[in-house]
Amino acid sequence: MAALNKKSVDDINVKGKRVLVRCDFNVPLQDGKITDENRIVAALPTIKKLIADGGKVILCSHLGKPKGEPKPELSLAPVAVRLSELLGQEVKFAADPEVVGPNAKAAVEAMNDGDVVLLENTRYRAEETKNGEAFSKELASLCDVFVNDAFGTAHRAHCSNVGVTQYVDTAVVGYLMQKEIDFLGNAVENPERPFVAILGGSKVSSKISVINNLLEKVDTLIIGGGMCYTFTKAQGGNVGNSLLEEDYLQYSLDMIKKAEEKGVKLLLPVDAVAADAFSNDANTKVVAQNEIPDGWMGLDIGPETAKMYAEAVKSAKTVVWNGPMGCFEMPKFADGTKTVAEALANTDAVTIIGGGDSAAAVNQLGYGDKMTHISTGGGASLEFLEGKELPGVAAANDK
Repeated sequence: MAALNKKSVDDINVKGKRVLVRCDFNVPLQDGKITDENRIVAALPTIKKLIADGGKVILCSHLGKPKGEPKPELSLAPVAVRLSELLGQEVKFAADPEVVGPNAKAAVEAMNDGDVVLLENTRYRAEETKNGEAFSKELASLCDVFVNDAFGTAHRAHCSNVGVTQYVDTAVVGYLMQKEIDFLGNAVENPERPFVAILGGSKVSSKISVINNLLEKVDTLIIGGGMCYTFTKAQGGNVGNSLLEEDYLQYSLDMIKKAEEKGVKLLLPVDAVAADAFSNDANTKVVAQNEIPDGWMGLDIGPETAKMYAEAVKSAKTVVWNGPMGCFEMPKFADGTKTVAEALANTDAVTIIGGGDSAAAVNQLGYGDKMTHISTGGGASLEFLEGKELPGVAAANDK
């Protein structure tokens, strides 16, 4: 993957122009109230920049999975209310079940420079996720310029992030997307060394392409989480009732061999926190990684492993972390993840956290502000780490 050099909101002049911005307002709602507004707050810098430049700012996003029909509980109406408060100006909500309908058209028609309109949930339209031509054209008909600032869906080719770009002359990325490209894309392609990657999470199967791609690039690869037991078993260890993917034993051995051939230091756990049940109330004991007794399961990396992993991070200049080291949602099995997060918080290296569970873990532990970059996309960040081209990024104009 060559370095990505896309036009951003800083490269265009939007004064008096209608600007359609694809945001990620896919926020959790409970009884019509937003329970976590991180994604809305993250979108503000791009929105404020476009308002300040005198653009007519039309925002769109999906929320949840309405499966192509209007579902009132997945309306973006509460987002419009919260955005108005955060921006200190009215955000007019266009409540059209067909998204681009009479309300949206009238609202856009009546806009002055610096006004903001929010469209209804783009997934109310069945064509959205199929990248249907008609809906892409309708979205494009509202605007002169398109800005994509939704990294969370960048790995999908939908109408509101890819299809629409075929019918507008100017398509650029917002600040959030730019940051993801700079860190997850370009820092991984051209890292300052030593470059260490830490991979966790439950399954080897979901990380195959990531491991494969990173072994071409890193100096050290650290494996934790549920997927480490497949490696241990492949090397002849006893893993008891730990999570195991029998179909991936040979693959694990192939990866160990590939690391050797590439001169990559591959670190695997030496001890585990084992439990006699999948519960925070289980009995636990620290055992050697390859001697987990029958009837017991490893639910976190052990203290020796955690120390070794923290040590490996100290001399790094670039660290990418994706996936927790254990079942961190249970306090008894959160220590491994905590130790690694702490080590990353205390290093001078560029620290990049892939989205999803690792991002949640880092934020929950209070280390969010100590990381260089926390990705806003789970699946999208994984595909970036796999070295894939992301349709949502590729669709933006090159500089």
